[in-house]
Amino acid sequence: MSIKHGLLALLQDEPKYGYQLRGEFEAATGATWPLNIGQVYTTLTRLERDGLVQAAAARAASSEGDGRSLYEITDAGRTELTTWFETPVTRESRPRDELAIKLALALAVPGVDVSAVVQRQRMSTMQSLQELTRLKRNSTDGEISWQLVVESMIFGAEAEIRWLDHCEAMLVRHRGRPRAVSQKDVPQKDVPQKYDVPDEQGARS
Repeated sequence: MSIKHGLLALLQDEPKYGYQLRGEFEAATGATWPLNIGQVYTTLTRLERDGLVQAAAARAASSEGDGRSLYEITDAGRTELTTWFETPVTRESRPRDELAIKLALALAVPGVDVSAVVQRQRMSTMQSLQELTRLKRNSTDGEISWQLVVESMIFGAEAEIRWLDHCEAMLVRHRGRPRAVSQKDVPQKDVPQKYDVPDEQGARS
């Protein structure tokens, strides 16, 4: 989920101020994706530039709105939002997996204890999983949107732990393989010497 489409979704029913969008975004995601107000207004500025939102005619006359514009979704914004909801999220469009890249580089860089990297990551992910499970247990039945986000993160953490177990097993198997010996690794005295042997006809002459 992008911030862009999240704000469009929250504007679908009625115009809102930036601070309202921030609060509703965090409430919908259970504060698992915190936003600062700068991100909200930067995104709104881009959406307005692209014609997906516009400043509503009414402006805050009291301190409640802090003198800022109300934002409302445009027809183009509704079309963009509908397209987003109807389009599946592809694996290619998701951010690169930083953990997979870190482990790949740890294997490529000499002197890095890859097993220690895996173990530290597993411990951290386990702690996150425990916290997410606690949050889910303390949630109420009416918070369905928040539960969906939390359960997605729980499934992701569980999958990451299984993948880390797989990585560790691969490392163990890799260490157990005999190292291929190249010609330069063999001591020179052990390398068979080549001699020129005259052919039979040359020996008779």
